[in-house]
Amino acid sequence: MMIRALRHLATALVVLAAAALPAQAEPPVPLLWKVSDADNAIYLLGSFHLLTPADYPLAADVDAAYADAEALVFELSPEEVASPALPAQMARAAMRTRPGTLQDDLGPGQWARLEAYAKANNLPLQQLAAFEPWFIGLTVSLMEMGKMGLDPALGLDRHFMDAAASARKPTAGLERADEQIAVLAGMSLPEQKQMLAEALQQAEEGPEKYRDLHQAWRAGDAERMWKEMAAEMKRDYPALYRRINVERNDAWLPRLEQRLAQKDDDTLVVVGALHLLGEDGVVEKLRAKGYKVERICSACTR
Repeated sequence: MMIRALRHLATALVVLAAAALPAQAEPPVPLLWKVSDADNAIYLLGSFHLLTPADYPLAADVDAAYADAEALVFELSPEEVASPALPAQMARAAMRTRPGTLQDDLGPGQWARLEAYAKANNLPLQQLAAFEPWFIGLTVSLMEMGKMGLDPALGLDRHFMDAAASARKPTAGLERADEQIAVLAGMSLPEQKQMLAEALQQAEEGPEKYRDLHQAWRAGDAERMWKEMAAEMKRDYPALYRRINVERNDAWLPRLEQRLAQKDDDTLVVVGALHLLGEDGVVEKLRAKGYKVERICSACTR
């Protein structure tokens, strides 16, 4: 199956990465906030979904938040992430069903860019053309990060899923896998083309873009990440930004407030850093609802 081949290719790229990221001397500065009411708190931790061995160990602030939390929440539950049915479920949702061809959908310019990328990276264009643009955009992004040595098995989400399983801490997801897939598969064709265009643009610009984002995450530089990731997407791809960020953040808010409504049962919430940044992020949305919000960052005050 195409998706299985892509997973093997991504693994090989991680192992053979010629542009591997340099070793890091200090733990990453966390994008970590504590949101509290009178008798409970949730910790919001901004994840980078693909990391390297050099990104560990984590900062003491993060370890302390994990130790304080009675439960952990992720975008998807660990059970769904580990489900062997998930890749096939995504592949089925990504298969083309609309009339015409992918080439017709993309038009001459974008098709030529995809054709050039596939040739340069030994990707089977004929097999790719059986999928929707959103899935191809996701594939391109994962491949480019794999070239840098960034590995989903080392992502912050996976790290804490494994830790919670070992410690037998309860876990949950903010959304179901079918909901997350539906966000992508439910995009209009223009939104999907935006997603693919952004992925191809970043690939054409070279590894510096992904390297810069990774370094901004390591530095805990929320403002820089907002400008280089969220603000650019909001400006250049507004429909895509609303679909994958704003709408999901809004859907998560009631579920986060349910956690805050519990008494003396703190929760560590680990989600992609994009979801915590700027006025559309859940940090500011919860602050606007009157909760006490503080960033936890010992390294920021040195």
